[in-house]
Amino acid sequence: MSESIRKALLVDCCIRKKESRTAQLLQAFADALPKDVVKEVLVLDEENLSCLTGAYFEQRQCLLEEGQLDHPRFRYAHQFAEADLVCIAAPFWDLSFPALLKVYIEQISVDGITFQSAHGGLEGICRGTDLVFLTTRGGIYTDDPMEMGSRYLDALHRFFGFGRYHCIAADGMDMSRVDGSAVLQESTRKAQALASSL
Repeated sequence: MSESIRKALLVDCCIRKKESRTAQLLQAFADALPKDVVKEVLVLDEENLSCLTGAYFEQRQCLLEEGQLDHPRFRYAHQFAEADLVCIAAPFWDLSFPALLKVYIEQISVDGITFQSAHGGLEGICRGTDLVFLTTRGGIYTDDPMEMGSRYLDALHRFFGFGRYHCIAADGMDMSRVDGSAVLQESTRKAQALASSL
């Protein structure tokens, strides 16, 4: 593959599938990416993701202690770390995002792959330059301290070593005084503009 080709990882946590308004944002973003970007889509609810508990957690710890970072258990972490840009799409649920996305984040948070221990603490070692979060919300939560999803991913972009973080949120989609279609259209335009600039 030519060095000029860039890889984009599109993480789809749009639970409602075709009915998902967040999925519309993701599709618009994907379609607007520059032609030199190779897109890889990861649909989380089609993956066999498990919480880190019991024997599953113990196996992971043993692999880490033995330095077996090439084990298939860490394929999601490698995929994430090797992407030039990552876009995560998930709806606003319970002040953040669906639990499935947190399970995925547990899978990619691997010392030696996406971050490493250093003398000054932890540092991110992902190659990506930009982490993008696309979301739709029933109410208006931009700049609201109760909103935890974007704030969490903003912190993670630094933890993983990404240079820039972007959030495009379609707010107020279910409020009677808000034109939800117009909000989604405007957010779609923003997603397209961002994608074409990356």
